[in-house]
Amino acid sequence: MLTLDGLHLKQGDFSLTADFTLHPGRKITVIGASGGGKSTLLAAIAGFLAPTSGQIFWKDENLTEKPPSKRPISMIFQDNNLFPHLNATQNIGLGISPSLRLSAADHQRIEAALARVGLAEMATRKPAELSGGQIARVALARLLVQGNPVVLLDEPFAALGPAMRAEMLDLVAELVEETGATLLMVTHAPEDAKRISDQVILVADHHAHAPVDTKHLFENPPDAMRDWLG
Repeated sequence: MLTLDGLHLKQGDFSLTADFTLHPGRKITVIGASGGGKSTLLAAIAGFLAPTSGQIFWKDENLTEKPPSKRPISMIFQDNNLFPHLNATQNIGLGISPSLRLSAADHQRIEAALARVGLAEMATRKPAELSGGQIARVALARLLVQGNPVVLLDEPFAALGPAMRAEMLDLVAELVEETGATLLMVTHAPEDAKRISDQVILVADHHAHAPVDTKHLFENPPDAMRDWLG
């Protein structure tokens, strides 16, 4: 379980609170108005933003003081975090070794991950030679080789067209179900939440609310969500 215990975050004049537990294996989307604190929440969970108070736990392990590299968490940002001078295999390999000192077994893991996301023939291509959807698939393959139990996605498919975005969402859902990972995904599109999420976290009025069943939330939206939906 991922627990945010009395978490208080602050960036300049902006503040955000959160206090809830996420159960393993759930697919959870984070929604709310632009600038409301969705990315701030993910940054704190990943370890890029220290809370002013409160704690973050994975099961019984206190993650609050741990750097990002020591947390059981993988994250994809909106730009997919690929290095333009490295090919697909190398970009995925960074998920195993930042120095790219990879064993034969590591290369087998990378090949398997490329095949799983449908890019077996793209191993030597650099990001400039890949489409937007293929770049997103490379980033997902890197998540696979990392094998962490918590996956954070900060709108990595926002630049894709509707059909490709739906395809990538379905692939994400398949991958986290296969691995048993807990997914926390920021989105601005209600249809994304409805498509793959079990639960939704609404971020509004400087507070990240506890997760609610997706169907129930959209059928019975609070005022803050009605304002966001329009």
